[in-house]
Amino acid sequence: MLKKNVGGIDRILRIVVGLALIAGFFLNADASYRWLYLIGIVPLATGLMSSCPLYSILGLSTCPLKKA
Repeated sequence: MLKKNVGGIDRILRIVVGLALIAGFFLNADASYRWLYLIGIVPLATGLMSSCPLYSILGLSTCPLKKA
């Protein structure tokens, strides 16, 4: 399983942006580049899994630090 590296606010924003882009795909049926809205799957998936592969590569994390 992937390590969690997406914090609370970041996670919520990813889910909202992902859902908005996917909604745009269905609402703009006549758009010529309609398929670009499907990029919303990426932030939605990373938000739901609380893990971002790009953050892992770059060594970033928005999760709060665990208290020792």
